[in-house]
Amino acid sequence: MGKDLNRRTFLKGMAAGAVVAMGTGLPQVANGKDINSFAIFIDLTKCDGCEGREVPACVSACREENKNNFPKPVKDMPKLFPRGKTENWSKKRDVTDRLTPYNWIFVQKAELKINGKQKKVYIPRHCMHCDNPPCANLCPFGALKKMGNGAVTTNFDLCMGGAKCRAVCPWHIPQRQSGVGLYLKFAPTLAGNGVMYKCNLCYDRITKGKEPACVEACPKKAMIFGPKEEMIALARRKAKEINGYLYGISENGGTNTIYLSDVPFKKLNMAIKKGPGRPHLGKVKNPLDDAGNIMKAFLIAPVAAAISGVAGAILGKKKSGKGEINNG
Repeated sequence: MGKDLNRRTFLKGMAAGAVVAMGTGLPQVANGKDINSFAIFIDLTKCDGCEGREVPACVSACREENKNNFPKPVKDMPKLFPRGKTENWSKKRDVTDRLTPYNWIFVQKAELKINGKQKKVYIPRHCMHCDNPPCANLCPFGALKKMGNGAVTTNFDLCMGGAKCRAVCPWHIPQRQSGVGLYLKFAPTLAGNGVMYKCNLCYDRITKGKEPACVEACPKKAMIFGPKEEMIALARRKAKEINGYLYGISENGGTNTIYLSDVPFKKLNMAIKKGPGRPHLGKVKNPLDDAGNIMKAFLIAPVAAAISGVAGAILGKKKSGKGEINNG
């Protein structure tokens, strides 16, 4: 803690932090069934990956929309104790073929043979925005939150980069940039070391009645944004018309990203390149359905209360103009 954090400020932050931390111990965020919840419907039969373009339109639009939210890490990253691994994408900001802290959507390509013919399927990938997101439920700092409009958002000012969100995400979506964020002020040598970044469903845009940037930019209108129940109805109707397949309606208990394909997702999952920053399209299970993992959340909460207390004090100082946090 900084010397300029007095006891009263710290205790006020501790109290606020306790509320935040204890609130993340059990799944109790919005369940995605709010009447104002929105979703993205992605018709893979229309997406052509923007062939001919150097970067797909949805990717370019997302990067432009969120450029001011991208991390600006310190040049000399603190050495971690006892053994931590930094993740530095600051010299690879132009990477667009996977998810990174600077690239919140990318387009996967599946090449496969259907009825003896070669076929390409392009799949835009970003955060699925789960109805009951394990990332938000388990985050010990309350940095992630499921909003009533369907978005799962990240508060970059609170994130310590511990990557628990990535570990419990069924698709391992969030990506870490080291050398940025609150941990530099609080615990620069510990293995939180950064901030986790992912798509936030263009939360600021949709609260103003606009579409997410990726949806607006899609030249093939393969993405449609609207009230979730309407998007589910549309997806089911389209699937029936083409005898197709859906992904995202029931996966992990339901999400606010729904895909339609004329190829089974099991086959697509086998055909795409998977790994770090490249999510799968297979079956998933919410990790917090396991009672043991829920208990871990309770055990984390008291520690998080103390850390969040310091965070609250520091953020209070920032808002008063007496300090600043380099969070991009």
